[in-house]
Amino acid sequence: MNQKLIAIDLDGTTLNTQQKISKRTIRVIKALQEAGHLVTIVTGRPYRTSFNYYQDLGLKTPMVNFNGAYCHHPQEKNWSPGYRITLPSDVVSELFRLKHNDKVKLVSAEVDDSVYTSSHYIPYPDFFPHGPGQAKYLGNQVFNQEATCVNVFTQDKYLQRKLEKEIIADYGNFVEVRTWGGFAPCLEIVSSGTQKAMGLEQVAKYYGIDRDDILAFGDENNDYEMIQYAGIGVAMNNAILPLKEIANDITPYSNDEDGLARYLEDYFNV
Repeated sequence: MNQKLIAIDLDGTTLNTQQKISKRTIRVIKALQEAGHLVTIVTGRPYRTSFNYYQDLGLKTPMVNFNGAYCHHPQEKNWSPGYRITLPSDVVSELFRLKHNDKVKLVSAEVDDSVYTSSHYIPYPDFFPHGPGQAKYLGNQVFNQEATCVNVFTQDKYLQRKLEKEIIADYGNFVEVRTWGGFAPCLEIVSSGTQKAMGLEQVAKYYGIDRDDILAFGDENNDYEMIQYAGIGVAMNNAILPLKEIANDITPYSNDEDGLARYLEDYFNV
């Protein structure tokens, strides 16, 4: 079998609903690496909330964060193929004004290794893995910097969909909006044209891996282009219907049933 590049999303794919990686998944991923295959994380999360999973899986590959806006190598600070794509400061400033909507729980802007927040709300347990002191709380201050990503956490999915339409109508030429669910549904906003397949392509080029030898796994609409790009794009059993419709395959089991690990075991005969 040719060397494969396996691209894994985190939330809803590699992680269960408790945001943990099972021992079975860790065992399988490590076995595949020992067999000579490559595994890379491609996530909408910032680096600060995904590096711990990178360590748990024993990875030594580049990583893609912010839905493709940041491609880098955690073990090589000056990795030359890496890149970071930012949103213009005026667009970021306007998006930050969404904090005035009383149903918006948090607006955050990711700038290099810093995160600026509109409130003290914590949208998921490891949003600040080293404690909320990591955040730079803005309160009523005006924010006016370029940012890799702006996140808007809402009260419910109805508002999420409404804001998505409004943001696209107002800034569609400048931004790409991706969404995911959870306790506080999130809109992830990056520069126009930015998506996960960009980062995955960069990693594949670096290793000289053909598209036919790429497997990609995801569950949400921010995985759409990545699933299309891969030679074998696999939607999780718990994935949204539009992703299942364009995927080459669907895992028989969900992220809470070790769906990723079981699929890889069968595919690679681990």
